[in-house]
Amino acid sequence: MAQNRTPGLLFLAGVNALIDTIRRRCLVALRGWRLAFGILAAVIAMPTTGAEANDANAGASCCNVLELRQYALYPGRQDLFVDLFDRVFADPLDATGMTVVGQFRDLDRPDRFVWMRGFQTMAARARELAAFYDSDLWHAHRSEANASIADSGNVLLLEPASPSLRFKDVPPRPSAADTTASGGLFVVTLYDAKPEMLASFGALFERSLRARMEAAGGTTLATYVTSAQPNNFPRLPIRMGEHIYIWVARFKDTQAYAAYQKRLEADRRWSHTLWPAARDQLSREPEVLRLTPTPRSRLRG
Repeated sequence: MAQNRTPGLLFLAGVNALIDTIRRRCLVALRGWRLAFGILAAVIAMPTTGAEANDANAGASCCNVLELRQYALYPGRQDLFVDLFDRVFADPLDATGMTVVGQFRDLDRPDRFVWMRGFQTMAARARELAAFYDSDLWHAHRSEANASIADSGNVLLLEPASPSLRFKDVPPRPSAADTTASGGLFVVTLYDAKPEMLASFGALFERSLRARMEAAGGTTLATYVTSAQPNNFPRLPIRMGEHIYIWVARFKDTQAYAAYQKRLEADRRWSHTLWPAARDQLSREPEVLRLTPTPRSRLRG
């Protein structure tokens, strides 16, 4: 009887040994997968740098809210302020989550500094402005900045005229070491509509004017209108009660812009029909800002 049971016992022992081996290998594999997933989770959880986060913000999410800021500077202070802004303020502003779309010199006003910054939402605007203006960096440099600024109250709070024509895919800012000439001409045209005519003017612009202006040589970057939302960061005043439609366009240079103007003047439908109908809806002649980007402006030629 004992001899008959021996082969069965040996078989069971072999099976148990095989099961034990499989179990040990599965545990080793499971530990390996857990380690791998742990490393992956840690990598995903690593915080991005301010520049990386800002480049993401400058994508599809920007800019549902826009500020157009025109600073009147004290005579002879433009170069000093441009250097300070590019060197000290531009990157920390972006690091809060906002997007500094571009900063510019005004060709027709040598003591003017113009810049635009965008936000995803009004709530983000309040949060990100507080993060910057409560920061140690701002408190350390605000006296230096304010020494150049005669008036900072010329600010418009804007929203897209249409979702497809807001700023998006804004390029990354050049590094401080980038010595490539910024170049290009950016023209911001402000159409001050009669209060009851803003929507009508916007519809006319999209229906007829913009196509004619682009055919004459302008490249549309964005269109915005003044926002009726209250200023949710009252420490920084903005112009209220405005009814302004804004066209932001790019040209190769001042010569290209001059050629564009001549083409429009020679366009009989523009000069005899389209523009007179549009002008009737405005309270005054359009304000035109001819802007050249500073060395570290995102928008550049």
